[in-house]
Amino acid sequence: MFLRTLSGRFLALTILFVMIAEILIFLPSIARFRLDYLQNRLDLAQIAALASLGSTEDLVPPQLERELLQTADVMIVVLQRDGVRELALFDKMPQSPVVTYDIRDPSPWALIRSAGRVLITPENRVIRVIGETRQGTEGIVDVVLNEAPLRKALIDYGLRIFYLSLVISVATASLLFLSVQQLIVRPINRVIAHMVAYRDNPEDTTRIIAPASGTRELNDAENALHDLEVRLTAALRQKERLAALGRAVAKISHDLRNMLTTAQLLVDSLEASPDPRVRRIAPKLVGSISRAVALCDRTLAYGKAEEPPPDIERFGLARLVNEVLEAERQTLGAETVTFTSAVPDRLCVRGDPDQLFRVLSNLVRNAAQAIAASSRPGTVRIEAEESDGRSFIRVSDTGPGLPPKARENLFQPFQGGVRQGGSGLGLVIAEEIVRGHGGTLSLEVSDEQGTTFAISLPAPPRERG
Repeated sequence: MFLRTLSGRFLALTILFVMIAEILIFLPSIARFRLDYLQNRLDLAQIAALASLGSTEDLVPPQLERELLQTADVMIVVLQRDGVRELALFDKMPQSPVVTYDIRDPSPWALIRSAGRVLITPENRVIRVIGETRQGTEGIVDVVLNEAPLRKALIDYGLRIFYLSLVISVATASLLFLSVQQLIVRPINRVIAHMVAYRDNPEDTTRIIAPASGTRELNDAENALHDLEVRLTAALRQKERLAALGRAVAKISHDLRNMLTTAQLLVDSLEASPDPRVRRIAPKLVGSISRAVALCDRTLAYGKAEEPPPDIERFGLARLVNEVLEAERQTLGAETVTFTSAVPDRLCVRGDPDQLFRVLSNLVRNAAQAIAASSRPGTVRIEAEESDGRSFIRVSDTGPGLPPKARENLFQPFQGGVRQGGSGLGLVIAEEIVRGHGGTLSLEVSDEQGTTFAISLPAPPRERG
């Protein structure tokens, strides 16, 4: 439907607004036309009266008197000069006037109201009009006339104004319609066409819109759309490359894990070797291979995106933290790292113990490895508290802090690794697990004094005693 389009609505609104403006002009116009009409009747009546009074005969012939009244289109003429009222002309005694109009000093609203009343009154009323003389000696002219000719003249005038207004409205709306089509609708349709073409194939860079509008607002919109399409195309390509890389890494990790598992079994036999040097190197070799196998497992788990939903339960946090610290203490075997805990014995959390074990183990291991890499002694500390209906767990260390690049891409896979050769998957998986518990994992602080990660979880409901 035409009126559902931008151009159609603009055309209809333009015609409507122009007609409203014409109506606002029309009301004062018909008021002025009525005033001029009545004043013209008064002028003609005064001239007819002067002609009658200036006759040399004592009595004006009735035929001449009727012609003078018909010329002025009135029935009675009374002149008042020098304070003397004088009946100048009359044809026959009409009925008493229904309404009297004094047009000597009318207000604009009175003129508009009187003109409107003339238009809406269907019967032919007899009216009396009083005004000032404009011919010769100053005085007052008082006439009685029929209102029907005035109404007819007003209607004819109003129709002329209406038709003229309609022509002006249509012409103005047509010009504006063509202007809007050229300046607004066509550029918008061009943008829409580019958007549809880009939607069908967002990877085709030739379909990215090239800003060409000379209008500032439309040019800003085209520039914004151009930037959006460029970034979206780059993001899609990046995601495709990452997806292809992920599939390749998953295949490589699968085969590599099998090979490393075989190597791990062979290395286990080296621990029984009588050579002291072999027995000394074997544990480190086993640890390295174990970490490589774990990395392959994490890569496969992240690539499959098969993290199971958490099995939520209420449990004591202190015991879980002690298990994590003991496991990491034995696994890392770093003499320069001290593990401490400040978790209240009675503090309980709501979550999956196995998954939260993985989260805390990952954070503790990253902290211990950062301290070990700095070749300085340090401390890894886990503390927890409950506040405002949430459980807060903080893992902090006294290491050298995260480098700027790691902070910028902290939870991005294959980008947020802290250690040289690290994948950054540990923090990504930990953040996903915490998010699956309805909580958040965030970096609170990281500087030369150390690093602190904070876990926020919904607190479990209080047990009723």
